Amino acid sequence: MHIFIVYAHPSEESFTHSVLLAFINGLNYSNHTYEISDLYKMNFRSDMELDEYERESGRESSRTIPEDVKLEQEKINKSDALVLIYPVWWSDCPAKLKGWFDRVYTLGFAYAYENGKHAEACFKVKKALVICAAGHTVEYLEEIGIAESMRTVMLRDRLLGVGAEQAEMVILGGMVSKDYEVRERNLKIAFDIGMNINISV
Repeated sequence: MHIFIVYAHPSEESFTHSVLLAFINGLNYSNHTYEISDLYKMNFRSDMELDEYERESGRESSRTIPEDVKLEQEKINKSDALVLIYPVWWSDCPAKLKGWFDRVYTLGFAYAYENGKHAEACFKVKKALVICAAGHTVEYLEEIGIAESMRTVMLRDRLLGVGAEQAEMVILGGMVSKDYEVRERNLKIAFDIGMNINISV
């Protein structure tokens, strides 16, 4: 399988970066190929400019798409799976990744309209996977309803809603404790996900 990883964290010293490396080690173990968009290292522009907004709001798909956006779309189109790796900040992904969705999910690529109504999603990714690092435990995030809201927005809207055939979220929680065993257990999960990633039939 060829995996496209969209990674969003500014620090290479972070636990999230360790998650990225563990996941990649798992991919390497099983001889998968991959490509990474490290949004902070790329200095990916997350703010939508006026001409981009006007293209989307005016539903003018003939208008030009920026080159950096085209490159990201090409990476999606040539992948079997799209994997998002990021930290949970205020119950969602970092603004840099949110901006990636805003700009890369363009009219005619991620969504379309026919006769004034929302049409079938345009791009097809067989599998989408979200791996996010969280300070709170998964149990706590489930208890207060944040985990469900994260799944609703990220999976149902941003992945399944634009054509992914399968989508799953894995929350690596409990990191605020700085417990070594919790850290190692979470990194083992990330490695195993990379090693065992597949497309179910």
